[in-house]
Amino acid sequence: MFKLEIFDPAMCCSTGVCGPVVDPVLPRFSADLEWLKSGGVVVERFNLAQQPQAFAANETVKQAMKEDGMECLPLILLDGRIVSRGAYPGRQELAELLGLPAPREPNPVLLPMADLESACDPSSNCC
Repeated sequence: MFKLEIFDPAMCCSTGVCGPVVDPVLPRFSADLEWLKSGGVVVERFNLAQQPQAFAANETVKQAMKEDGMECLPLILLDGRIVSRGAYPGRQELAELLGLPAPREPNPVLLPMADLESACDPSSNCC
């Protein structure tokens, strides 16, 4: 079983799919992570604004941030080793990184509005 850890830059909510302007890459990446989870991959996601202690506690992440600053985020670790930095890989690339069969369906581009609304904590004032 693989463990994928995503260290996101500071965003207003855990997935970044909230607020008035949503980067279209973020809903796609969230859907790709759900696809990986459905295949048995353990996925943990950390947001610098909400979970800075996770960044400080991980030596690999601390070293990457020391070397490259915020430019290394998002930083993606597979079983503790860096496999991607500075960009969100697509579903095909994620499959290749994990040695999984190529996905059969295209990446979803947008989530339904109901999913966007539920992705954010209403008390955070970011939605």
